[in-house]
Amino acid sequence: MADEVVSLLKEAYNDEMETVMNYMANAILLETIRGEEVAESLKEDIEEELGHAEELGYRLRYYGERPPASMEFSAAQESLQPPEDTADVLSVIDGVLEAESDAIETYEELVEAAAEAGDYVTEDLAVELLADEQAHKAEFLSFKREYE
Repeated sequence: MADEVVSLLKEAYNDEMETVMNYMANAILLETIRGEEVAESLKEDIEEELGHAEELGYRLRYYGERPPASMEFSAAQESLQPPEDTADVLSVIDGVLEAESDAIETYEELVEAAAEAGDYVTEDLAVELLADEQAHKAEFLSFKREYE
């Protein structure tokens, strides 16, 4: 059971780091009059996502593991790639919603796996991060309503 917790911690860590990279690229791209509000939100979320990765990394260290680095990284967030059209704010919003949904699913799995393994600290952390990701998703659902 601890193996599943470690596997999910690594997955979540990688996802958070990829999200930071993509949020940064999209925030830079969307620094326009039309996308400024979304860009600012992404910039704020970058700091929070980095904090998530750090906390996940410390849980990995608890298990005697090291946080994955760039040579162990496999990109997966195709929908969060910056669009060719810098005015296409909606595609960025949709990409964020997909990434947040994926993060929510991973954290739900981590909550269950940690509970089954009796790792209450990781379970508590996963619940906390799950709440943060749900809040991000709710914010971007609001943005989506404005841009449709």
